[in-house]
Amino acid sequence: MGGTDVTDGWEWRRGGETPARPPGAEAPPGPPSTPGAGNTPVVPPVGPSPSWPAVTAGGPGAAGASPWWSDALADPWRDPAAPTAVVVPGVVAVGTEPEPVTDPDAPGRSTLRHLLLIPVITALLAGTLGGALGYAFAVRGGAGGVVLGGAPAEAPALAQRKPESLAGVAERVLPSVVTVRVSSLGGTSEGSGFIATADGHVITNDHVVAGGTGNASVVFNDGTTASATIVGRDPESDIAVIKVSRSGLRAVEFGDSDALAVGDPVLAIGSPLSLANTVTAGIVSALDRTMQAGEPGGPMRYYAAIQTDAAVNHGNSGGPLVDGAGRVVGVNSTIKSLVAEGQEAGNIGLAFAIPINQAKRVAQDIIGTGKARRTVIGARADSHTGAAGDGLRLAEVEPSGPADSAGLKAGDVILKINGRPMTEPTDLTALVRKFAPGSVVTVEFRRGADRQNTSVTLAADAK
Repeated sequence: MGGTDVTDGWEWRRGGETPARPPGAEAPPGPPSTPGAGNTPVVPPVGPSPSWPAVTAGGPGAAGASPWWSDALADPWRDPAAPTAVVVPGVVAVGTEPEPVTDPDAPGRSTLRHLLLIPVITALLAGTLGGALGYAFAVRGGAGGVVLGGAPAEAPALAQRKPESLAGVAERVLPSVVTVRVSSLGGTSEGSGFIATADGHVITNDHVVAGGTGNASVVFNDGTTASATIVGRDPESDIAVIKVSRSGLRAVEFGDSDALAVGDPVLAIGSPLSLANTVTAGIVSALDRTMQAGEPGGPMRYYAAIQTDAAVNHGNSGGPLVDGAGRVVGVNSTIKSLVAEGQEAGNIGLAFAIPINQAKRVAQDIIGTGKARRTVIGARADSHTGAAGDGLRLAEVEPSGPADSAGLKAGDVILKINGRPMTEPTDLTALVRKFAPGSVVTVEFRRGADRQNTSVTLAADAK
């Protein structure tokens, strides 16, 4: 480090010595001074320059001056046009590009802001729309914004209204059920009925149209009405047929009442207490329940009824009793009640319907001939019977009649007909009328101490 540094022909001595001037050079003037103030030091150039020793303010040789710092502005030999600082560029390694620096104020930043605003605005709009719709649905449903109940689940099988369900059966049968109104001297009687043919024949009960003046009307399931005329009646079977002047009607499907079993589900359809299109459900409670009914002074009605616990009331008379497939198996006719005489009877779960096999046969006779045939056995039971299970004693056997032809005699005790026990005098008449004329039934009877069986071919009454 000893010796001298040579730069631009100037020789500088280390250790604070005054540099030697070239021959003929004048001594540099001292740095300018400001009155009342000391000499102001000049900010050193940016970046150290090891080739240029510096001196302190006050000029070279000042006491305590650093030989490595120079007051460049006060240098008398300084080029006035030269910069006050020497900028030495940094060294860039070969093959390495400097990392680009993004200007935060560059115009491209606005595009990014716009891209961020789009999803924000979309989310706000979607939230506002969803809230408005939710509020509208809540207010419209009357919930006031409160959601009641749990999440919706799949409806149970009974609520899906399949064709074989009770709801499906009712929907299929209701268009064929009507309300029957008949004018009489005492006012208007009302009952039910069902369409038996597409051209307007309607089956109902005889007691619905009995006493009428001949003026009748029918109210259909859709509320429309049509006038009707009485085709014919059979008081003893409690079946009547009326006709409306309308075609293309939807007729019911008939079932087989002989195929019913106790416990089978059934529906009773009609207009109880003027409540049209009423449907009630129940089961078959009993079969061949022999009935004897009739008003005082009027004809006696006999039939082996279908007993059901389906709710039946006044106005259901003449309406259909249908099975689980929607087929008519009976005609609702009467009920049992515990009311006192003169009071209005109501349902207590004991209702009775005429088997459709019997009602259908009677209706066909009425439509074809205007009157119905009555099935008879040609014998009459004694009104006085013994203990239950002892059967019915024959008081009279008609000569050459069905019973006589089968070998039965007066005094014989009828125990069973087609396996059905005989216990009451009405049983013989009611059960026989269930069958069509010409039917063959098995009769079990007792003559003295002997039990015997015989076959009887039933016949139609000569009336």
